[in-house]
Amino acid sequence: MTSIYDLPGHLIRRMHQISVSAFAAEVGGAGFDLTPVQFAALSMLEEHPDVDQATLAGMIAYDRVTIGGVIARLESRGLIERTVSETDRRARRLRLTERGASILQTVRPAVRRAQARMVAGLDAAEQDQLLALMHKIAEHNNEMSRAPLRPNET
Repeated sequence: MTSIYDLPGHLIRRMHQISVSAFAAEVGGAGFDLTPVQFAALSMLEEHPDVDQATLAGMIAYDRVTIGGVIARLESRGLIERTVSETDRRARRLRLTERGASILQTVRPAVRRAQARMVAGLDAAEQDQLLALMHKIAEHNNEMSRAPLRPNET
């Protein structure tokens, strides 16, 4: 058997740990209380205002059940607002508040620094290659995920 240190699953788990740590160090160090998922949700709402919760979950490849807690925390902090859909009274439309949009703009440099830390040690060509391969694997295996990416649901 191959050493555990050479297994893709083990390396992916370690890279996830590293990515979360880098994000927390840069974003938290800059004075922001945001998780990577919260940042993804805010970013997507900036690009696609008034999407519903289920659509947002698909757009950021997040579980539909657990997205509710993310949305509730962002709403309680005044970063997003929920309104009743005009076409489906059961659905809630999500939108950034002015405060949410302002925080999103202000936090972006820290997020960019976190991303750079995650690929530190690779030159520019290697970084491009790594990202291309990660995209390829994620796209090929999208349907295996319990929360597949659904980017074109709007």
